[in-house]
Amino acid sequence: MKKTAWSLCSMCSVRCPIKVEVEDNEVTWIEGNPKILKGALCAKGSAGTALRDDTERPQQPLIRKGPRGGGRWEPVTWEQAADYIADKLKGIIEKYGAKAIMLSDRGGPFPDLHKAFIHALGSPNYSNHDSGCGRNVHHASLSVYGLGRKDFVYDIKNSKHLVLFGRNILESLRIAEANQVLDMLDAGGRMTYVDVRQTITGLKATRFIQVRPGTDYALLLGLIHGLIKKEAYDKEFIEKYVTGFDELVKFIEPYTPEWAATECGIKPKAVNDFIAEIIQDMPKIVFHPGWMLARYRDSFYASRAIQILNVLCGNVEVKGGQIFAKGAGDCGKKGLKSLDAQIPKPTDPRADGVGTKYKHFDKGPGLFHLFYDVMKTGEPYPIKALFCYRHDPLNCFPDPEAQKAVLDNCDLLVSIDVHYSEFGWYSDVILPESMYLERESILAVAKGPSPRIQIRQKAVEPKFNTKPSWEIFKLLADKMGVGQRLPYNTIEELWNFQLEPTGYKIEDFNEKGFISLSDGPVMYDRNNLDGKFKTPSGKIEIISQKLTDAGLPSLKPYESPAKPEKGKFRLVFGRTAVNAHGHTINNPLLFELFPENSLWIHKREATKLGIEDGDWVDVISDGASGTLRATVTEFIHPEAVYTCHGFGRQIPAQTRAYGAGVSDSRLQTGLLMDMDVAGGGLNLCEKFVTVKRSSKNMKRRVEL
Repeated sequence: MKKTAWSLCSMCSVRCPIKVEVEDNEVTWIEGNPKILKGALCAKGSAGTALRDDTERPQQPLIRKGPRGGGRWEPVTWEQAADYIADKLKGIIEKYGAKAIMLSDRGGPFPDLHKAFIHALGSPNYSNHDSGCGRNVHHASLSVYGLGRKDFVYDIKNSKHLVLFGRNILESLRIAEANQVLDMLDAGGRMTYVDVRQTITGLKATRFIQVRPGTDYALLLGLIHGLIKKEAYDKEFIEKYVTGFDELVKFIEPYTPEWAATECGIKPKAVNDFIAEIIQDMPKIVFHPGWMLARYRDSFYASRAIQILNVLCGNVEVKGGQIFAKGAGDCGKKGLKSLDAQIPKPTDPRADGVGTKYKHFDKGPGLFHLFYDVMKTGEPYPIKALFCYRHDPLNCFPDPEAQKAVLDNCDLLVSIDVHYSEFGWYSDVILPESMYLERESILAVAKGPSPRIQIRQKAVEPKFNTKPSWEIFKLLADKMGVGQRLPYNTIEELWNFQLEPTGYKIEDFNEKGFISLSDGPVMYDRNNLDGKFKTPSGKIEIISQKLTDAGLPSLKPYESPAKPEKGKFRLVFGRTAVNAHGHTINNPLLFELFPENSLWIHKREATKLGIEDGDWVDVISDGASGTLRATVTEFIHPEAVYTCHGFGRQIPAQTRAYGAGVSDSRLQTGLLMDMDVAGGGLNLCEKFVTVKRSSKNMKRRVEL
């Protein structure tokens, strides 16, 4: 029997819409949704069938036996696992209250279900992975516009110039966005890429600027100075919608393009030529704010500076610029009904202090890493149970050994995931979610110029004893006596609940896998944007009232980043188009393409250390070390060494990835609480490591 299913890829966090062809419960073809992506799909998406067939993922619920991390598991039924968790939770609630439970997820379009579950239990402590990813970007956007990082989309295809600061858009990729970039370049547009190393994005760029690590903010200040001194900014837009411009003019005075060039280690001509092109191309220019800016101690202010450049160029709500992401209401339609909105919000304050101690941060997901201090001290109240859904903090946050020491203060750790994760291997219970081709998900709205409601239909039946998340959370809610807060028993009942206000039916998705909420792009009148900016003043705020109230500067004076001591290097990390974060490392097909990471080191520095390309090298941090092969290259700044994130797995059940490469997170010792107090992001690239040629005869393969 043949059929077509409309789904959303889950091989990375982008969740591209896909079309899946099935015959006799086997996937025969996957492609990007033809109506949106014209069939395009990346390597990770194409490896979805290998994930379905992979036996090295959890195949049924598991309860830990022996010490945490010991790898001894008892296979149990779903009822047994749910009863075990419910008994533990009830004991925790009786002793500490429901607020002692927290849940974290991967973010994305589906958190309404997870928030509903944790709030139904009576806890305010929902979080996600974002303090190790995009919190600086999000909070910077909020501080300037009163709108978050997902409240704008970028019309790259129609822009004349795309500017990227470390946003490796063609490797850490979204298919739709990458295609826009290629279309823009084909049409004669420009792309400037700024980074400490060369990448595929930089190779495609019309200008690549290699800066000294940690000096992005300096270059941005120099660009702002150049535009202001030349009076090359949108005066009408600034006069109408912007506050704090005069303060910016005064602040920027010492940060000349020539100063910026010296600080970044580049030629002044390169900066001035760049400024001249910006002036030529505005307002059809996009300074991309990035996706992941948990890097340096001034990354929040670098992100604010990126947004200030967008404002100076007047690119807000213009073709080829940045456009407000529209939702159902902008199209005169009703949005989806929310599960979480039906549940009374818990009255206890968040344990991480977001919304109370830290009033300038977005209260929604808070900041996950701040819960570690709570677990350690029990203040303002204990956290004794942690659910992680598709979130692996031991892989994505620094210093996993320090994390484990704190997690041991919890009475219950539960991992809900398709894969074995580092956190899951250390947890008490693993609840295996069906992989994305084997499950449905709740409906979600994809906001943008042409918003749509999207669906994930189940393409094939689960190969193992796994369940979709909507069923897992319903099972747990029922066991905890709050099942009425998740008012459904089947996915169809859940979908109908969500669609109730919209007037649409489930059958309306069958033709193309989504429901369009508009006939075409929806644009606001650019001359009437009053009320669109959600800052306290209702204007774009160069001087943020929220930051001022928190005692924080909106325009922070520049501080030159530390240079490494002799024999040391700043450790930086990044992505590859073949693997996503860490959860695809063990995929059979992707492993063949990219089996382990290496350490990029500049040719000149390698020569000093007697290191040749392909040599084994020891990378030594404070209290941690690893050995991997050297990639000797001229395409990285001499002060830095680089490795691809997500390797160095410590899970024997993942035989392909086990022991392959080195984990950058393990080398980031001491950085777990090294946070940008203004932006909330972790400072993941503030670690210096020693590199030396290894005397070891490395054999990665380990007899199991």
